[in-house]
Amino acid sequence: MPTVATPGATIYYETHGAGPALVLAHGAGGNRISWWQQVPHFARTFRLIVLDHRGFGRSTCAEGDFRPARFPDDLAAVLDAESISRAALVCQSMGGWTGLPFALRSPERVAALVLCATPGGLWNDEVARGVRETNARIAAARIDHTPALGAAFARRRPDMRHLYDQIGALNAISLQSLARLFEPEVRIAPARLAGHRVPTLVLSGSDDLLFPPEVMRSVARDIPGAALESFDGAGHSIYFEMPERFNAAVGEFLAKHP
Repeated sequence: MPTVATPGATIYYETHGAGPALVLAHGAGGNRISWWQQVPHFARTFRLIVLDHRGFGRSTCAEGDFRPARFPDDLAAVLDAESISRAALVCQSMGGWTGLPFALRSPERVAALVLCATPGGLWNDEVARGVRETNARIAAARIDHTPALGAAFARRRPDMRHLYDQIGALNAISLQSLARLFEPEVRIAPARLAGHRVPTLVLSGSDDLLFPPEVMRSVARDIPGAALESFDGAGHSIYFEMPERFNAAVGEFLAKHP
């Protein structure tokens, strides 16, 4: 069970397959296990790294050491431990706070970047408005399940809804700590992206209650050269709800940027 020590945390990760390096960074509702529909698919052609963010899954940190600003350092430590100089990054929701800052800081180490249902710390007017209105959107939806899943999917697949909840229950970080994702120290002003040259794909679910389509369109707009792909009928967790289409879209993008 490989782990690496970083300031204030111990990061657990797993490697699968062989080939060019690909990192999957999970969201706040999950951990490395969330990628169970992606690992067998991508491990056929990639050297796949799945990690638990600090405080999630088997990674540990004290509540006070849960600082999203340290996510890029955690990723760097994992890549260094595996002697990986360059990798593609696929980031879901909270995982974007790992991928986008890391790509800005160390673009030479990122072959390609996929931001799925995440602004990755980018802070513009649309993102700010979307964050402020999150609770109102969820209340208006009148759902009885996690807002990380689309309503139609949750009704159609109670088994998958249960599995999603069980995976998330393995995490130690409190919901209150997740508010740190929006603190000023991790906000990325659009101007900071002016020199961004890492090939980037933004994925958006039409029924996402957390980062709705208008937010994700603004993210793609503010990242130079970014492509945007929308998934009609998907909620926040596209990778979980529509794995075949997600895997195909990511695979096609990565094939263009080996």
